[in-house]
Amino acid sequence: MANRLTVLTMRCNGDFCLGVKTGKGILNAPEAARLLRMHAPSTVDDLLQNEDGPSLNALVDAALQSGTPCAALVDEANVEFGPVVTRPGKIICVGLNYRRHAREINLPIPKYPVLFSKFNNALSAHKSAIRLPVEVATKFDYETELVIVMGKRAKNVNEADALFYVAGYCTGNDFSARDLQLDRGGQWMIGKTLDQFAPLGPYLVTADQINPDKLKIECKVNGETRQSSNTDDFIFNTAQIVSYISRHMTLEPGDIIFTGTPEGVILGHPKEKQVWLKAGDNIVCSVEKPGELRFDLI
Repeated sequence: MANRLTVLTMRCNGDFCLGVKTGKGILNAPEAARLLRMHAPSTVDDLLQNEDGPSLNALVDAALQSGTPCAALVDEANVEFGPVVTRPGKIICVGLNYRRHAREINLPIPKYPVLFSKFNNALSAHKSAIRLPVEVATKFDYETELVIVMGKRAKNVNEADALFYVAGYCTGNDFSARDLQLDRGGQWMIGKTLDQFAPLGPYLVTADQINPDKLKIECKVNGETRQSSNTDDFIFNTAQIVSYISRHMTLEPGDIIFTGTPEGVILGHPKEKQVWLKAGDNIVCSVEKPGELRFDLI
């Protein structure tokens, strides 16, 4: 995997392609590779699957030192983002993984990670507009989360080595329809995996730049801070999560893991104070270092 890079998925001529955040703008990696006649992965998914990190680092260095690939540099304001990872083999989510969140919804601290899944139809991007499926649900809730992106195949790994298999981290939101999740006898899958219910982005920050277990995490709705916590409140830290999952299923490059949400969700409020999200709301999710994920509800 690349070292000390911040990458993203962007749209290029109708397709997804790999972008790299630099001090001079967003580098369109496949276009820079064409102009400089170098090799580099074309998408974030290719980067994760083929471990083409060294070639990407070399391309970025060459592009920034050369005057030739100006056409490959894009102003970030003009970038159309895609989900950071567009083809994960698995989307695994950890429920109830912050101590203060467990307390706010009056549930005991779990002895083992609580796991559930989303599917690829749920993926959406930074600056996307999520259509609320009001024909089937009404109680929509935010869940800002740190997301682990796997970079190596992991099976039965121990906690001491677990983070070696991680490519990097990004910001996500485990968007939820609470009435589907809870009011129908515990339909977690249907309440969590509706279309666009896994916004992811804007960036993937490589693992060598982050201590994932000590990051500020926040969520704002229409400018009002609703969640403000730190991943040091994890019940199960990132190494424990990766190790535990790898003992039950093989993790592959490109798999993503939502690590749970902190206190402050709407579900945690007294019932008389629960005001669910609606069309027109703007959601801003931020995790220190991986960045700020924004989306609107329509």
